[in-house]
Amino acid sequence: MNAPLPDPMLPRVFRVEKVRRELSDTFTLEVVAVDGGDFAFLPGQFNLLYVFGVGAIPISISGDPADRSRIVHTTRAVGAVSRALNGLTVGDELGVTGPFGSMWPVEAAYGRDLVFVAGGVGLAPLRPAINFAMANRDRYGRVLVLYGARTPEDILFKKDLARWRGRFDMDVLVTVDRATGNWSGSVGVVTNLVLKGGFDPQQATAFVCGPEVMMRYGAQALEKRGIGRKHIWVSVERNMKCGCGLCGHCQWGPYFVCKDGPVFRYDRVAEMFSVAEL
Repeated sequence: MNAPLPDPMLPRVFRVEKVRRELSDTFTLEVVAVDGGDFAFLPGQFNLLYVFGVGAIPISISGDPADRSRIVHTTRAVGAVSRALNGLTVGDELGVTGPFGSMWPVEAAYGRDLVFVAGGVGLAPLRPAINFAMANRDRYGRVLVLYGARTPEDILFKKDLARWRGRFDMDVLVTVDRATGNWSGSVGVVTNLVLKGGFDPQQATAFVCGPEVMMRYGAQALEKRGIGRKHIWVSVERNMKCGCGLCGHCQWGPYFVCKDGPVFRYDRVAEMFSVAEL
């Protein structure tokens, strides 16, 4: 008699190996499996993270898909569970269920220019796709990372941005809504960077993640530059709770974000972005 398959909704226990404070309200956890096993995921997917005795929340994976030895999550401390996660230290344990959800179509974009458009903490869900693109750089045309933050102090993954900018085979442009301190870079919304171009709109695929208003205007700017809606992808991480479409909490029009998303092709969801309070 065959042994029963493990329950996909039963959390695996992971141990915190590293905690990194990214911003005043944003942190990164690197965790490894207590059972010693590895963990595979696709760029764009998310996990449910359980703080025992507190609850669980869905968080996108922000690490390198080529590294199966650990899971990396970056998020803001804004609710009870995320604040509890923010309070974990090295050696603490948490539960992990997943991975869930759809992926950035990185392989379908082979041979095309790649345009990553991120706003704020939205750079975290894009980071695995950027890492994948860097590991398979010869399979793409131009690669651009266009990133916008509120202020220079709110720029996420500064070391990564500097490392990517230091490469000769990709372009990284960063802008801030409001300049502070000795900032001498671009000032303005990230859509301004999109409109500057630097890619072939007829041969480009764009991945967009950030606040919904930023994604709406970002996608419109990409369309204005000539990229068709079928080649624009957005990550809509709204109201997810159970991770498997049972609770209905994340229903968005005809879709359940946790099952059908969080990564959607823009032409399938564009009209819903303009519906107030949907």
